[in-house]
Amino acid sequence: MVDFLAENNLCGQAILRIVSRGNANIAELLRLSEFIPAVFRLKDKSDQQKYGDIICDFSYFKGPEYYESKLEAKPELQDLDEEFRENNIEILTRFYLAFESVHKYVVDLIRYLDDLNEGVYIQQTLETVLLNEDGKQLLCEALYLYGVMLLVIDQKMEGEVRERMLVSYYRYSAARSSADSNLDDICKLLRSTGYSSHPGAKRPPNYPESYFQRVPISPTFISMVIGRLRSDDIYNQVSAYPLPEHRSTALATQAAMLCVCLYFTPSILHTQQAKMREIVDKYFPDNWVISIYMGITVNLVEAWEPYKAAKTALNYTLETANIREQAGRYAASVESLRSQVQQLLKEGFLREEIVLDNIPKLLNCLRDCNVAIRWLMLHTAESAYDPNNKRLRQIKDQVINDSKYNPKILFQLLLDTAQFEFILKEMFKQMLAEKQLKWESYKKEGSERMMELAEVFSGVKPLTRVEKNENLQAWFREISKQIESLNYEDSTAAGRKTVQLIQALVEVQEFHQLESNLQVCQFLADTRKFLHQMIRTINIKEEVLITMQIVGDLSYAWQIIDSFTSIMQESIRANPTMVTKLRATFLKVAKLTHAISVFTEGILMMKTTLVGIIKVDPKQLLEDGIRKELVKRVAYALHKGLIFNPKAKPSELMPKLKEMAATMDGFYRSFEYIQDYVSIYGLKIWQEEVSRIINYNVEQECNSFLRTKIQDWQSVYQSTHIPIPKYPSVDESATFIGRLCREILRITDPKTTCYFDQLNTWYDMRTHQEVTNNRLFSEIQDTLGTFGLNGLDRLLCFMIVKELQNFLTVLQKNILKDKAVVDVFKALLSAVNPVKGIVANASKVYANAAAKTQKIWPAYLEAIMKVGQMQILRQQIANELNYSCKFDSKHLAAALDNLNKSLLSDIEAHYQDPSLPYPKEDNTLLYEITAYLEAAGIHNPLNKIYITTKRLPYFPIVNFLFLIAQLPKLQYNKSQGMTCRKATDPVDWAPLVLGLLTLLKQFHSRYTEHFLALIGQFIRSIMEQCTSQKIPDMPSDVVGALMFLEDYVRYTKLPRKVAEAHVPSFIFDEFRTVL
Repeated sequence: MVDFLAENNLCGQAILRIVSRGNANIAELLRLSEFIPAVFRLKDKSDQQKYGDIICDFSYFKGPEYYESKLEAKPELQDLDEEFRENNIEILTRFYLAFESVHKYVVDLIRYLDDLNEGVYIQQTLETVLLNEDGKQLLCEALYLYGVMLLVIDQKMEGEVRERMLVSYYRYSAARSSADSNLDDICKLLRSTGYSSHPGAKRPPNYPESYFQRVPISPTFISMVIGRLRSDDIYNQVSAYPLPEHRSTALATQAAMLCVCLYFTPSILHTQQAKMREIVDKYFPDNWVISIYMGITVNLVEAWEPYKAAKTALNYTLETANIREQAGRYAASVESLRSQVQQLLKEGFLREEIVLDNIPKLLNCLRDCNVAIRWLMLHTAESAYDPNNKRLRQIKDQVINDSKYNPKILFQLLLDTAQFEFILKEMFKQMLAEKQLKWESYKKEGSERMMELAEVFSGVKPLTRVEKNENLQAWFREISKQIESLNYEDSTAAGRKTVQLIQALVEVQEFHQLESNLQVCQFLADTRKFLHQMIRTINIKEEVLITMQIVGDLSYAWQIIDSFTSIMQESIRANPTMVTKLRATFLKVAKLTHAISVFTEGILMMKTTLVGIIKVDPKQLLEDGIRKELVKRVAYALHKGLIFNPKAKPSELMPKLKEMAATMDGFYRSFEYIQDYVSIYGLKIWQEEVSRIINYNVEQECNSFLRTKIQDWQSVYQSTHIPIPKYPSVDESATFIGRLCREILRITDPKTTCYFDQLNTWYDMRTHQEVTNNRLFSEIQDTLGTFGLNGLDRLLCFMIVKELQNFLTVLQKNILKDKAVVDVFKALLSAVNPVKGIVANASKVYANAAAKTQKIWPAYLEAIMKVGQMQILRQQIANELNYSCKFDSKHLAAALDNLNKSLLSDIEAHYQDPSLPYPKEDNTLLYEITAYLEAAGIHNPLNKIYITTKRLPYFPIVNFLFLIAQLPKLQYNKSQGMTCRKATDPVDWAPLVLGLLTLLKQFHSRYTEHFLALIGQFIRSIMEQCTSQKIPDMPSDVVGALMFLEDYVRYTKLPRKVAEAHVPSFIFDEFRTVL
């Protein structure tokens, strides 16, 4: 008959595929359960108020039109709904696909069973498949895995949350309109059961059997699977646990499967007393806490409470005397096993000959250890007992008292057992690898010894006082041939024959009185020793390794092991050599250098090993442990160290940055110091993790400016393995980088400070004291490094974008919709036409227009100055980045500068001659080089286009009018340049100029041309009026306007002719005499 799992056996392959998919589904569900967006839980009041109208449970399906009409009535709700969709559709789709795969799994399983019944698979029926060993295992697993999926979904994803996610997916996806969508069936299967995993929550009636029966499965199939699980040892585990007291451990996997499958036929649990008694006697005579899948524990006392037959059957196990007996037995075995294992682990004790002579004893010790650890870990686990259930509390207390449970002792036994198992496995693997070579070598040695003895008795060999004996000579030759003829492949026959040869060698020594000759005796003894070694070697079988793998299974403690973390950490601190015994546990950095180097020695001595089916590289584990601790410490230090009090005078910014720099330097030096002890690239880890922390926090801070937010699971910086902690926000900022940025903006606010470009310094407008200078950015560089400055720069970009967008909204909705103001613009436009000419009665025309529009300028001024202020900060950051890049990485700086220049010249050449090359659309070169250039400070923030804009009427005239309305508030000072006249009406020149320049840069250059022409006309007109009225001094407004043109040319790095095209050179000459 064809092997059931052969590739050409369609029946076997079909069920194998279903079961494989089942395991993959559970893995995906467990993974996704950690990424449920918190908003779907609607726990916070703020979430309920904000999202209550757009997140619905299945009540939505009773009247979708009602819900949708509620949304349509409020545009702000529609906008929120659309934003919510953009942010969550990806994760919702992933959840939906996982839910769909559960439904598809059970549908496919039912179809497979139907195909078996209808004879689609020739010569195969349900009965024949269950007779096959592989078929029986797969069919039992298929039903069990479906049950586990349902339980995992209900435990890890609350019913209400599932419903809200499914409704949101239905509303946001195309599935609602798709004819082949099985969303209805999925909703029926996964609707809320009323179950809650919170301690003390009441169990819903008929749970989980009513949940398991939502998709009907063939009762015959369920009955046959339960029959097999009740009666057979489907995985042949008993052979690995020959002792009768270990039977319940041997059948533990099968017992867990049976418990899950019984929910498909609750009648057995309720009424079939005999069957339940049989199940309890076979599987649960001495245990009641089981692991149903990868450490998910179930306490049968609680799980079987509603079922009469099951509860009655289990009561015998739960009798006080039985619990005392079991707990006492394991208490005694832990005591004896500890000393036994420690003795075996003594240096040099586990030698090859001892292992080979004592295989059964060593395996029995391993079994006893693992059985004791399993029972105690499961029956004392916090997660297995609901603290609100009085009976469970009593049972737990009794177990802990009678077993004299001490978690430290149990954990020590676990470590010693793991180490013992590891050494034994490694020795066996090596012995298996060398088995044939050694056997052949012993055979050769034995055969040669016999040939040499044969020659001794020939009388020719000059060995003292040995007479010639042809009989013995022939006999030893024959023995040599017999040894030579032993066949490694036929181990049974070879073993039997070897025993006979050893017996013959003992007898020849006795009958022929050979004891008197010591050398002959020695030869005989050596040969016997080699033959003994051959028997030992032939007994090294792979079955021993398989048994060790089965016995050493720790998957039941997948989650419980977390509760031992604090004990691990404490033990390592006390004794760093302990890490040689830690293989499948999380490693934590010890504090002292000596401890670290001993600790690491232990780690590096360990080899890559398999824990279950997961490959574990201890060196990688050590590195991950160090990274995890570093991330935790640095993230916490940054969160705590960068919280500012806005009312503090002077600002806490510089002192806190200095303090933070010292803390970061301390971390950095520690890493530099220990990297050789730990044999890892400490500074590489430092760079990678600190940049990850800062970039993640920048990303989270920028989320507040984005409509489509980057969720944690989408972030390239966040990791489930080495997570960056998230802290609750202490003010309007989400993270420390936001707090730092807003504190800088607060202390350099143009309303309270004055910025001097030549000195790169901010002064207080009232007290004229220095507030801060460009040292601030060096300090940030020392504290947060290049990533910190870069992140700050990115955040400022987002803030500028938001400010410009808000500004344009105000301009379009308020200013350009105000008829009176627009009439002023129209009147002024006609008065200044043509722009090349001179405006008659200029002072009056301009002053009139400025007076009529004065109410709109305060908000306009604030927005412009905010943008200007942020541009100054971006310039300072670029300077600091460029300086440090040239200083620390001069070759990188030079290479980037050259690449930038050559790219620009190529692009310019392409625009002059389109036949020349240019980067294609799918070429990411320009995008990638921009990131490098910005990180190295080789860019000009003033040239950046932040937003896309449309044509706006009156835009140049609005900005021109705004500028001349501000000029009277300013005055020119020879030593300080343009300064504010009154501190009560603050205007800071540099942010004003840079803000206007940035705003104009966002629009077509013709607007800027028109704007500059209007300024030129203003200067010419006022100067003409002064000349005709014989006023000798240049008016202050003209000085201000000329200063604006000068600064405009300087900041944009444009040629002077741009300004001189609008203002005659003689006016500039006269202006310079004023300067």
